Amino acid sequence: MDKPSSNKNSKDLHLEQFRVNNEGEKLTTNQGLRVSNDENSLKAGVRGPTIMEDFHFREKMTHFDHERIPERVVHARGYAAHGEFELYESMKEFTKAGFLQKPRTKTPVFVRFSTVVGSVGSVDTARDVRGFATKFYTEEGNYDLVGNNIPIFFIQDAVKFPDLIHAVKPEPHNEIPQAASAHDTFWDFVANNQETAHMVMWQMSDRSIPKNFRMMEGFGVHTFRFVNENGKAKFVKFHWKPVLGIHSLVWDEAQKIAGKDSDFHRRDLWESIERGNYPVYEFGVQMIDEADEFKFDFDILDATKLWPEEIVPVKIIGKMTLNRNVSNVFAETEQVAFHPGNVVPGIDFTNDPLLQGRLFSYIDTQLIRLGGPNFTEIPINRPVCPIHNNQRNGYSRQRIDVGQVSYHKNSLAGNTPSPSTAKEGGYVHYEEKVEGRKTQVRSESFGDHFSQARLFWNSMSPPEKQHIVDSFSFEVGKVKNRDVRQQVVDMFVHVDKAMATMIADNVGVNRPTGEQSGVTATSPALSQANTKYFPQTLNVGVLIGDGFNADEVDKVLKTFTRYGVRYTIIGEKLDEVKSSKGPPLTVNAAIFTTDPVLYDSIYVVAGTAGNQAKFNQQMTNFINEAFQHYKPIGIATTGMSIFKASNAKEGPGIVFATGNPEFGKTFVDAIAQQRFWDRAIY
Repeated sequence: MDKPSSNKNSKDLHLEQFRVNNEGEKLTTNQGLRVSNDENSLKAGVRGPTIMEDFHFREKMTHFDHERIPERVVHARGYAAHGEFELYESMKEFTKAGFLQKPRTKTPVFVRFSTVVGSVGSVDTARDVRGFATKFYTEEGNYDLVGNNIPIFFIQDAVKFPDLIHAVKPEPHNEIPQAASAHDTFWDFVANNQETAHMVMWQMSDRSIPKNFRMMEGFGVHTFRFVNENGKAKFVKFHWKPVLGIHSLVWDEAQKIAGKDSDFHRRDLWESIERGNYPVYEFGVQMIDEADEFKFDFDILDATKLWPEEIVPVKIIGKMTLNRNVSNVFAETEQVAFHPGNVVPGIDFTNDPLLQGRLFSYIDTQLIRLGGPNFTEIPINRPVCPIHNNQRNGYSRQRIDVGQVSYHKNSLAGNTPSPSTAKEGGYVHYEEKVEGRKTQVRSESFGDHFSQARLFWNSMSPPEKQHIVDSFSFEVGKVKNRDVRQQVVDMFVHVDKAMATMIADNVGVNRPTGEQSGVTATSPALSQANTKYFPQTLNVGVLIGDGFNADEVDKVLKTFTRYGVRYTIIGEKLDEVKSSKGPPLTVNAAIFTTDPVLYDSIYVVAGTAGNQAKFNQQMTNFINEAFQHYKPIGIATTGMSIFKASNAKEGPGIVFATGNPEFGKTFVDAIAQQRFWDRAIY
């Protein structure tokens, strides 16, 4: 949606000099020497041993042996794209950040989406938190907004982060399970660290299995500061809101997609950009005056708490459009280095203890992953503004600094490079009065772990609540230790007693005896039931065979195109399907190579096939699966017999062409709704 006319202006032009196209070129060594033979190593005789004199063999093999770098400890599996951020209105009143001053200013960005727990080779659709990290290449330096698709986090203090990750990663004695939290050590950690309650509610909700990256919300998680040119500050939280709305997979669907297409999310992002269906996110901020820091019934610096949008509205100030795929995944997606400490004048930190720890950890991990302190010289990490300082040497140094001076202060170079004043753009830390005794205690204002977890539960629609119960039952049901299962149930009774009782019954432990939080408030912004719904970019699988009604089908496909709905022609085999009259249609996917979970909806046209009985059964299976996952299903006049042979029932989201002259538009409206939760599937 909302595609720019060209992506030329958003292209990361500072990277162009580093791109190399080898097509049509002669093969060389890394020293530039042309190679005459790349099929055989140098040998002593035709059947003799390889000679170490073969420098090309040694260089090629040595490079191959060193091609891998350590994967990220968390967020290892990621995918990324380039784009631009455009400001809607000036934020000069609140911040002196240069890229937020002038409306219509466009800033190049690079965004990396990721899962948290799994290794680089894990699946895209695991139940997990998703990373949403954005690098702004501003004229004042790189600004990194390193966030997630959930506005809060599991813990309050960074000292607990290694414990959390050790608990959720595969268990060390057998390295099982991969990319999953459904095991003993994670839930043992949850039950014994009850500050996790709010985040776990989000994790067990539909938010942790997004439909795709394009329909996924993003958050900065922490409380930061905006500081204007007069030194006045406001507390701020950052939001990315997808213009297509916030939508999710259902759990059974997500598990099946993991087997059918483990690259489901990254493929969607890549193909959407290639087609010109650029993902767009509006950028919003919540702001609180410093004088109001203590007026709420939660601590605004507590990373396990959100600021309800009904209390602190989100002000939309710009939009981000992702309009170009990466050229090389390793060079860009894997080598990009994000750091919450990469800020620009006008954006500052707070005393959030989780944020404070991240300011150390992120820079530390890049040093080992990317081979030393010069990772900022890797093309994807280079700022667009000039770099001048006295830092020298180190592994893989690419700059050639000239002159004899590499220290401050100096007289030999006129005391340059010299610091800048605030008016010259120098970064000045916000002056905050800090005093107190050194102590290792948690603020009492961080002590309430269940009120916002209860608020989240209260805000869910009935289907969302059922999904939370189902996911708790699945995850805790995988825990082998009965005592841990009991502890989890006894903990979450404080969120909702009926919920905890259902979970207890499902996982075979005693019903809890505690009482739930007394919170009765709701926040409608937390429910995906209140999101936006559009048909654009949704993909319909068209099940079709020879002999279809060309007039009927052509009219429907044109309606799809008019409303921006994508479609995939699915036939018995990769060939053409012939109509009763008119031109044939090219099959995009053979029915045995694809699956209903890969589509947002299906349109059953039917027709004849070489193996008609098998084709009919395959189409029936598509209907059954789509029906079970609450998806809209369109039935052409020629598809009625297939529908009747399925387990699907007439009702919400089932659209018939027979007797319906407005079938195409009615079906598109159903496609836009995406799920029909009031459908009786049992």
